[in-house]
Amino acid sequence: MKKYEMGKVREIKSLAPGIFDMKVECTLSEYALPGQFAMLYPKSASTLLPRPISICEVEKGALRFVFRVAGKGTKEFSGYSAGDEIRVMGPIGNGYPLDAAKGRKAVLLGGGIGVPPILELARQLSEKESDVTVIPGYRDSNMFLKEDFEKYAKTLVATEDGSFGTKGNVMDAIRENGIKPDVIYACGPMPMLKAIKKYAEENGIEAYISLEERMACGVGACLGCVVKTKEPDHHSHVNNTRICTEGPVFEAREVEI
Repeated sequence: MKKYEMGKVREIKSLAPGIFDMKVECTLSEYALPGQFAMLYPKSASTLLPRPISICEVEKGALRFVFRVAGKGTKEFSGYSAGDEIRVMGPIGNGYPLDAAKGRKAVLLGGGIGVPPILELARQLSEKESDVTVIPGYRDSNMFLKEDFEKYAKTLVATEDGSFGTKGNVMDAIRENGIKPDVIYACGPMPMLKAIKKYAEENGIEAYISLEERMACGVGACLGCVVKTKEPDHHSHVNNTRICTEGPVFEAREVEI
């Protein structure tokens, strides 16, 4: 279920250079799931397309979005203030399968701006008393959301510059800490997801990865976010699928990345 709605900014603040935390009051929070995203519409007439932003956390009557300023649209959002209106469409996508972690050791991996989407997942899995370890990966000591994760699960950190935790990426942290996952949930840049897919396949681990792509429409009409799949699509009979409608979360073995 997705719909358009005029939301209202409840709060917005900077978490790190170029990273902003915005809470939007809207009824979409009533049925949003971990791993889903929303399309946020800029007001500027020069910015025609909405911006897809993953849901970071679901609060009572509001959705939390943590985003990086990357262009005109997100630059506009970063200048909003509490009380400003913003048009929202969502929630979109399939989200992470929570039941896959039942009775198993779940490891949540996030890299860069792929860190925010796994926060709500960590919260909901912790409420199910799952065995959860979170490993966010950062460039440096600007470890946004680290304290939020620590409220819900055991949290290890990887930093590219070695300023905190494991020096390197999230896969380096798995190896350094001797972690043996039963199931992996991940979101992050494509090189990270490729490494996770390879690791999961080599070790027979179930892995659910969220693919982040630039999306124009968010409803599957423009075909701008297509990814190759292992099996043919039952509608088109080709080895492609749309991230915005059939994803963004896929079992790693389903997609060719």
